[in-house]
Amino acid sequence: MDEETADKHEIFLTLFTANEAAIRAFVRRMVPTRQDSADVMQGIALVLWRKFHELDDRDGFRKWAFSVARYESLGWLRDKCRDRHVLSEEVLNVVAEESARRESWLAEQRDALDACLEKLPQPQRRLVLAAYAPEAEIQQVAQQSGRTVAAFYQWLHRIRLQLVECTRRTLQAEGCHE
Repeated sequence: MDEETADKHEIFLTLFTANEAAIRAFVRRMVPTRQDSADVMQGIALVLWRKFHELDDRDGFRKWAFSVARYESLGWLRDKCRDRHVLSEEVLNVVAEESARRESWLAEQRDALDACLEKLPQPQRRLVLAAYAPEAEIQQVAQQSGRTVAAFYQWLHRIRLQLVECTRRTLQAEGCHE
């Protein structure tokens, strides 16, 4: 790899990794499952890299990436349209537009939630994250916590309420409004 290509690659990776969570969240709102979003994200990363030379303004990377993500998601959904659970393209366009419009607010919410999760004691944080991990089995997480499944669900509900309240207070303190 020559020096110019290496520099271009480094700039791309820096921009992509800085925006990957937001792009993934955007895609996740458009496709049915986490696995589907992972599949779509792979395609998006390839398209972004292949077309990176077309990006004129690095400050516009996020907006450009969202546009690519939108088209890739819609293309993926179009390919899956035989599945009766897929929404119409018109509805998906509305979802995509609304998602793009609200992305900064959603990013602020994610950041506030992350900050609130960090405030939980380590054992509680570990259990919450385990409960929401992909393909988590609540029975196993409940057993790890030393609770019955019913008691674990009650505990998790109380923790979620605490996190919602903490997130609300954090956003309010930062002056963030939807």
